[in-house]
Amino acid sequence: MPGREKVMRMSVEQPLWRALAGYRVLTMVYAVGLFTTAYEEFTRPWLAVGYFAVLAGWTLATLPKVANEAACTKRFLTADLTIALTGILLTPLADTPERVHAGGPTLPSIWTAGAVLAFAIKGGWRWAAGASVLVAVANLVERGTPARDTVHNVILVSIASIAIGYVVEVARASERTLARALEIEAATRERERLARDIHDSVLQVLAMVQRRGAVIGGEAAELGRMAGEQEVALRTLVSGGLLPAARAPRETAPGPATAGEDDG
Repeated sequence: MPGREKVMRMSVEQPLWRALAGYRVLTMVYAVGLFTTAYEEFTRPWLAVGYFAVLAGWTLATLPKVANEAACTKRFLTADLTIALTGILLTPLADTPERVHAGGPTLPSIWTAGAVLAFAIKGGWRWAAGASVLVAVANLVERGTPARDTVHNVILVSIASIAIGYVVEVARASERTLARALEIEAATRERERLARDIHDSVLQVLAMVQRRGAVIGGEAAELGRMAGEQEVALRTLVSGGLLPAARAPRETAPGPATAGEDDG
């Protein structure tokens, strides 16, 4: 319906998807820049180069996947998080132990947060919490010990992603409520339009047939009773209420006894 399409165009999620796409590209460039400045310190730089080649290609190739909710599939989210976790776990193999234990950045660095945020925007805070737990485990395995900076980064990513996921869920619920309200408003306007299209003469004719049938009596009285029922039904439709048809004759059309009294 037009109302629902309007709500979809006003969706608060779309700016989040655009921001996520930009974040992924910028953080990919940032991670590559960190590696470039510390290239000489890596024990296996070729391993890092191979990973960053995959990371850059994946980030650019999957930009359409983070364009909207429909494009962001569960399969993509799983593969995206797998690449982030793989980069974290490859860090001790590519970098020196001294840099790792000193709190040096992982290979994907803050790009990992983008993978978690994709879970948050797509599935809400529960999905974000699950992805955050996996990232936390990978960081602890990479570091070997729960260092202060590692715990700090994990908590920061978890809180941010869960908060965004919760906001997305609230926004979706609000949009559904708004869409329903717009549908009800559209239905009400359509009913009012139909009511205006019903000419007053129809009701007047039915009322006249009812009165004349009651006066004449016989078969005309039955016809008048039926006209009275239809008059009540039409007036009920115009007013927007519901009235059982069985009650219409007693409330609007006089019975045979009344007709007889009128003849007398």
